[in-house]
Amino acid sequence: MAFGTPTRVLFDGPQKPRAASDALAILLFAVIGGLSHDHSLTVVHVLRDAGPVGGAWFVAALAFGAYRRPGWRTLLPTWAAGVVAGVLVRAGILGREIDSRQAAFLITTLIVVLVLVLGLRLFGRLAATRLASL
Repeated sequence: MAFGTPTRVLFDGPQKPRAASDALAILLFAVIGGLSHDHSLTVVHVLRDAGPVGGAWFVAALAFGAYRRPGWRTLLPTWAAGVVAGVLVRAGILGREIDSRQAAFLITTLIVVLVLVLGLRLFGRLAATRLASL
């Protein structure tokens, strides 16, 4: 799956900044969700949403080698498996039925987390490139 040079910016560079960026994306997802649903932004509320998804994300990343072998072939399965597992774990923790509301939450989480992960990775690499050229 060769997407060319523009997407290389998402995967090049050291793995720790990519992992930190991905963690920030998941945390930002929880904050945005809390704000959009008028929940208080307490640590408990943010961790309730970000914790299961983030934990599952990094277990999946380890399993698929997302940071050892960066690319679409490891990012996409990490994203799909991590988000699905995280949403299911969150539903279990909160005692929620797996119903249409949870399906809607899963779809929203899949879309928003992917957009945030890609956007923050791109922003981080562009900012690092810009700072290096100063």
